[in-house]
Amino acid sequence: MIPSNIRKFIFHDLRSVEGYIDPPDALVYLSILERQREHGLEGGVAEIGVYFGRSYFLLKKITSPDDRVLGIDLFDIGEMSNGTSEQYRSFLRNGDRLGLSVNKDLLVVGDSAELSPKDVLDKVGKVRFFSVDGGHTLANLEADCRLAKETIADHGVIVFDDTFNPAWPEVTVGVADFLRNNDQDFSAFCMTKYKTYVCRREFHDFYRAAIMRAPHLRAFELAETHFLGSDAIRLHNPFGRRILYELMTRSGMGALSERAYRCH
Repeated sequence: MIPSNIRKFIFHDLRSVEGYIDPPDALVYLSILERQREHGLEGGVAEIGVYFGRSYFLLKKITSPDDRVLGIDLFDIGEMSNGTSEQYRSFLRNGDRLGLSVNKDLLVVGDSAELSPKDVLDKVGKVRFFSVDGGHTLANLEADCRLAKETIADHGVIVFDDTFNPAWPEVTVGVADFLRNNDQDFSAFCMTKYKTYVCRREFHDFYRAAIMRAPHLRAFELAETHFLGSDAIRLHNPFGRRILYELMTRSGMGALSERAYRCH
């Protein structure tokens, strides 16, 4: 069972933050981080591409208060005032409103391509969960893949966003290149509508089983697929369920919208 405060956060509070992560991937995040915690797999958490904080605050909420969560973003959206953008100010306000205040020492305002692995390691140590959702050009992906590869813990997971989004075709190319160029070391173990979840090959079966057995994912159809030399689990979120969730949310039934994803 998902604790009631976490369930409320995923299905209600997150929608108040501008962004793109929705319940299916939020539940995958939760399942992976819980599995790591159960097995004592420690390390920092990092995200490239914070935007207004939807997935960043999710990570803050579902990790331990002692975990170090690093956010990396240009923060250059909107009007500038006193050297900070409206995006940055909104991001901080979102944290205060959600009761998840931001540790500015663990925030990098700048281009992820200019960071060295040491910059990340000095702040959070080896990373056990690394979300890559920054710039969507091939050059961006190549730089962010290098940073994630050099900082990920042996048991770590890298999550690539917008992998199969036709609006950003170079993301798909970049992720495919990363997996092909590192096929002896990394493999995909889970795929959702837009995200691809990757780990080191020695942990592939561990994470694949975590997805298959996760109690939070029983409402979804889990299908076997094959991607660049690896067996992966594809999380299918039926169109009807997505429509039901959106209708309930937009009609003022947000508090009940999680019923659309309830396990039966």
